Amino acid sequence: MKNMKLIVLIEVAIMAALAVVVDLIPSIKLTPSISFNVAMVPIFLLAFRRGFKAATLAGFIWGLLQVALGEAWVVHPVQVFLEYFVAFAFIGGAGLFSSRIQSAVRDGRKKGLLSWMLLAILVGSVARYFWHFIAGVFFFGYLAPDNLSPILFSFAANGASMLGSAILCAIVLCALVATAPRLVKVEDGRSVNRKAA
Repeated sequence: MKNMKLIVLIEVAIMAALAVVVDLIPSIKLTPSISFNVAMVPIFLLAFRRGFKAATLAGFIWGLLQVALGEAWVVHPVQVFLEYFVAFAFIGGAGLFSSRIQSAVRDGRKKGLLSWMLLAILVGSVARYFWHFIAGVFFFGYLAPDNLSPILFSFAANGASMLGSAILCAIVLCALVATAPRLVKVEDGRSVNRKAA
């Protein structure tokens, strides 16, 4: 982390704080266990711009802020660790595609940019919700209906939340990047992940 430039750390802090603010927008709730929101958008933007390390750090800080601000649903310390620190940090997995996204932006390849963004959003969403699924099995299995196992219940609830949130984030990000590609473009054309590593 000490090798990261100050500008990247500032972006990390801003995007983590922005994720907290966006998370205040009411979610689309289908059931108490299934909801969709666009709160991951700032972390995805950072992942597209700065890569895996920066996005992982921003996701971790976002989770930390959720707990510090009392927004976390606390059942057990291990559940809090998995669902707020680990899961939110894993959104940074979207940053694994940063160099491809930067290349597509730099070369003006709109279809390539869209494809890599959608793949990054899918990977970051699945990575996050995998940990919510694990926590759901062990800590929220008691909420499962009598005819459904905790594993299937957690898979259904977290899978639906992941899919809905990923689709909403994809719509918002595609609209943002289509109108303002500078949001994801790093001015020097290189991913900070490569420079800072």
